Amino acid sequence: MAADPALQPPPSPDPSPGPPASQSRAGPGPAPPEQLSPLRLMRSRGRLRGAVALLGPAFVASVAYIDPGNFATNFTAGATFGYALAWVIVVANLIAMLVQYLSAKVGVATGRDLPELCRAYLPRPVSGGLWVQAELIAMATDLAEFVGAALGLNLLFHVPLRAAGPMTALVAFAILALDQRGYRRFELAVCGLLGIIFLGFAYDLAAVHLDPSALASGLVPGFAGPGAPLLVAGIIGATVMPHVIYLHSALTKSRVACADDAERRELLRFQRLDVVIALGAAGLVNLAMLVVAAAMASQAGGVQLDSLTAAHAGLGRLVGGGAALAFAAALLASGLSSSSVGTYAGQVVMQGFIERRIPLFLRRGLTMLPALLVLELGLPTTGSLVISQVVLSFGIPFALVPLVALTRRRDVMGPLVNRRLTNVSAGLVTVMIIALNVYLLYATFAG
Repeated sequence: MAADPALQPPPSPDPSPGPPASQSRAGPGPAPPEQLSPLRLMRSRGRLRGAVALLGPAFVASVAYIDPGNFATNFTAGATFGYALAWVIVVANLIAMLVQYLSAKVGVATGRDLPELCRAYLPRPVSGGLWVQAELIAMATDLAEFVGAALGLNLLFHVPLRAAGPMTALVAFAILALDQRGYRRFELAVCGLLGIIFLGFAYDLAAVHLDPSALASGLVPGFAGPGAPLLVAGIIGATVMPHVIYLHSALTKSRVACADDAERRELLRFQRLDVVIALGAAGLVNLAMLVVAAAMASQAGGVQLDSLTAAHAGLGRLVGGGAALAFAAALLASGLSSSSVGTYAGQVVMQGFIERRIPLFLRRGLTMLPALLVLELGLPTTGSLVISQVVLSFGIPFALVPLVALTRRRDVMGPLVNRRLTNVSAGLVTVMIIALNVYLLYATFAG
């Protein structure tokens, strides 16, 4: 398979999955390995190994669901309102599962990614407008990723924030370079960073005092007070990320070639499992962030948690140096992994919408400018992260509406077109997010 399946048609499949999809089984009985399709060859490895080999795209996408923007919004929500907004994380994660499944489905069903389909089926002005807003959203995404990773480097190694930004870019390129050696190495590197985040918050969660009854009451929907709508929008914006709606379809479109519709349906079942496992784990991490912040804020003496730096210091004072170290390591891993995935997504967006590519270094330099400006001017990092997530929340409908509109069309999706219940659910999600954004505008400017 080509090093970057989202950006160019692969000249030939990766040798690891097997021969081209056109070489399906010939005749009854077991087929020799050279006649198996890539999917059948993967499945022939055994029940467990065959299943694991088909997982991965959703784990790459899930990086965006626990990026530094999530740290900022979840810790701010927990420190300000305790457990009261835990329900938002649960709802946002369920929405994310549906959205990412539909995106993965686009790639499997059509062999093209969502930006390519927008260019092919939507009017040119609409497609062009979607591309422009997607590039603006990419800058908001990079703001969260770079600022978060720079902050992680600062907390762990006391690297000045101005120097930490470019260092983050270099590491992100190194991670992306793994994709030149095959998609699996890139996926494994990202999964390794996800493991650091997961273990870091597992440690912190075990170290703080959890209030189960307060957490249970926080799962009941409701706004906790003034400022809550802004955080609700920020949490959803940090969880349902517009750029990975585009990216996920690119990760699945040519990863495993299928010989026929039956194989596509089989592969789609594994993509559904991939989404549930990966985003389920991401949801637990997000919930752990809020719980840790809420537990710290409720401890005697009260500790100010108005920034990620303060949260790190509070963990060190109230829980211990190990908890603070785990927090900083998780933040750094989150920033580095999401920065790599964000660059990948940016190339997918440009290639799909306008059939153009620019060098990765140039793209990274352009989209990281707002983040470098924040670091250079010494602006509040946590506040900047929260605002960036609100901007992302406004970008969600521009990716979600085309996704829902195209996946309900039989001429696009063929036999894998959405069922009625899926269309209704996706439509309700879209309306809910748009309504939340309208309410946010009213609440912000009316007062």
